Amino acid sequence: MARKRTDVAGAAVARGQTPEEVLDRNLAELLQEMRVAITGVQILFAFLLTLPFSARFDELGAFGTTVYAVTLLSTATATLVLIAPVSFHRTLFRQRRKEQLVAFADGALLVGLALLLLGIAAAVLLVLDVVLGRWPALACCAFVVVLGTVAWYVVPLRHRRPRDG
Repeated sequence: MARKRTDVAGAAVARGQTPEEVLDRNLAELLQEMRVAITGVQILFAFLLTLPFSARFDELGAFGTTVYAVTLLSTATATLVLIAPVSFHRTLFRQRRKEQLVAFADGALLVGLALLLLGIAAAVLLVLDVVLGRWPALACCAFVVVLGTVAWYVVPLRHRRPRDG
């Protein structure tokens, strides 16, 4: 039977650790993962915030400005979701709620990565629509979505199946 993502007691027994040690390790791992994701989203967000001030932005047309809006909003929401565990931690500091923090941060990271994937794909669509044209841009965007979905979700989920034995 597969263990739940939040089964701290089961993980502690399986690893020969206390529940507190498991939570500390899980939190440290989540923080490292979030640092990688936040760096990526910050770079993309900074690029997007400067784009409307460029000379050719007015030439985008309805499709381009719509894609830009989707890109900006998905990146902004990814930023908010990825930073949310910081606020959660600060609000509940010294309340002995580390298990809730780890569970919240885990979910926030998964949602934030999905929003980041949308932002990356939309940014690719926006740029390549200008550089290559609409249909090649759509094809490249679809490739990015498929590759991101497979690399970030499908492959890891396939490895989550319970081990035999």
